[in-house]
Amino acid sequence: MPDPMPETPVLEMRGICKNYDALSVLKGVSLAAMPGEVISLIGSSGSGKSTLLRCANLLEICQAGDILFEGEAIAWRGEGEGREPASNEQIKALRTQLAMVFQQFNLWAHMTIVQNIVEAPVTVLGRDRVEMEALAMDLLNKVGIADKANDYPAQLSGGQQQRAAIARALAMEPKALLLDEPTSALDPELEQEVVKVIRALAEEGRTMLLVTHDMRLARDVSRRVVFLHQGLVEEEGSPDFIFGNPASDRLKQFLSATE
Repeated sequence: MPDPMPETPVLEMRGICKNYDALSVLKGVSLAAMPGEVISLIGSSGSGKSTLLRCANLLEICQAGDILFEGEAIAWRGEGEGREPASNEQIKALRTQLAMVFQQFNLWAHMTIVQNIVEAPVTVLGRDRVEMEALAMDLLNKVGIADKANDYPAQLSGGQQQRAAIARALAMEPKALLLDEPTSALDPELEQEVVKVIRALAEEGRTMLLVTHDMRLARDVSRRVVFLHQGLVEEEGSPDFIFGNPASDRLKQFLSATE
């Protein structure tokens, strides 16, 4: 029998470089997320974790490197500081299929929670509003805040707002979730509400890239952990390897500081 075809990564980044004027934040980072894989990005502040996530769905434009979504490479025009995506269709496809969950929730303050969830699928994807309202209620039930559907963001706690933001991301039916420090703006009690949801999504087999300061969460939900240091991948491997047998002195130092 012929060998099975190798699986195509949902998202692949090759040699990503990102500068802000003279500051080099990413210096050639490569990463591939397979279907159903949860990858946690860890590292100290300024190591490039969040910037890499924002480059993945083109919220930031990298000056060099390739980004592939399900095997299709993003087309570019220009070079260096003048580089930009060549296709608006590719931008739209990437941003709808790689849904972002931000540290500060980014909910629309003038809309109820259910309206926040429904708006993008209806306006961007052309989905039926009534169908989406039903799906939104299912998603709010999934994240445990169905009773908050008709409240406004300001009426919710931080943990509830972040769970609403996750439901909003899921409403786009993305191929992968990009979560940028989803618990760092929360106090420990509210943080656990969100951690519970993220764990459940991981158990469902959702493809996720997770930037986190929470080493316990990274250990529990990840198939792979990537340690970034000064804009490069210093070390990567399974949680057991990264947390139980770190090779580099810098990773050992970082982990000892987070205990």
